[in-house]
Amino acid sequence: MPAERIQKVLAAAGVASRRAAEALVAEGRVRVDGRVATIGLKVDPQSSSIEVDGRAVGIGAARAYVALHKPAGVTSTTRDRHAATTVLDLVPTALVPDGTRLYPVGRLDQDSEGLLLLTNDGDWAERVLHPRFGVEREYAVALRVPLAGDQARALNAGIRLEEGLARLAGPLGTAPAADIRGLAATLDPPPDPGLTWYLATLRQGWKRQLRRMFGAVEAPIARLVRVRIGFVELGALRSGRSRNLKAPEIAALAGALPSPERHKPQRRRVR
Repeated sequence: MPAERIQKVLAAAGVASRRAAEALVAEGRVRVDGRVATIGLKVDPQSSSIEVDGRAVGIGAARAYVALHKPAGVTSTTRDRHAATTVLDLVPTALVPDGTRLYPVGRLDQDSEGLLLLTNDGDWAERVLHPRFGVEREYAVALRVPLAGDQARALNAGIRLEEGLARLAGPLGTAPAADIRGLAATLDPPPDPGLTWYLATLRQGWKRQLRRMFGAVEAPIARLVRVRIGFVELGALRSGRSRNLKAPEIAALAGALPSPERHKPQRRRVR
């Protein structure tokens, strides 16, 4: 088998997306034949011994795709010596084929909650994460004080952050009451009934983007729940629980199938 760049080999083995694999290499967490790997190193995966964090990388492992309802307070990283619990601790072994090593597809802040995808398919993860594929992420945003008109207009127009102009992918809307009743039944702890809920959609993926955007208009977020990635929805999945993705969900996120129409109540745009 011809030699390939180490980050491509790691992605093909399902360790992480190529971008995340490059980060693993840069952090010195990858060894090839006992030596710390460097970005761009070419290896033959059939003849080389490859390890990530001291664990052997299996070539050709069965693919796994998992949806998790991450609770607040749980870190999205696969290892964190300061964290009592990581997302991998919440995934039952029954959902993970033997020898499979899952990685989160992107992150949720430790104090945020909701839908998080995990996989060992690096190429699939790249399609979900890379901005050029335009996969939307929808969030239920809870505030203790409703937005004023000027605050809502500023958020809809875009907020200037360090990275550039932070924009929502669509108009900010109030969340339908029925949706929030269903969402509240999945959350632990249950939300304060006095909160006002909005729905915000992103295609950008900047660090703590919504919290920074709302903070810029002096509207601190009380609860932030990711309820959708592409057309994969959190639905009735309860906090701390996980499930395998269905074949149409996997294919649609990979771009092999069109996303079906979502039959959701019409949300009212906030002006």
